[in-house]
Amino acid sequence: MSEGQGSSGNVLAAICSFFIPGLGQLVQGRLLMAIIMFVLAAALWIVMLGWLIHLWSILDAALFKPKR
Repeated sequence: MSEGQGSSGNVLAAICSFFIPGLGQLVQGRLLMAIIMFVLAAALWIVMLGWLIHLWSILDAALFKPKR
């Protein structure tokens, strides 16, 4: 599988994050970022701002470039 932006792995991760914030980061093996995204989104949905973290989670998963 190719690595980097636009790869099928990033597309899958972005789709996962679309449904559950942080799931895409978890699929990519980034546990700490997954927890941060999930907790922030859950906390901010209480005040109807969770969509900001939700979008950030999707974009972060889609644009992630692993360090070589």
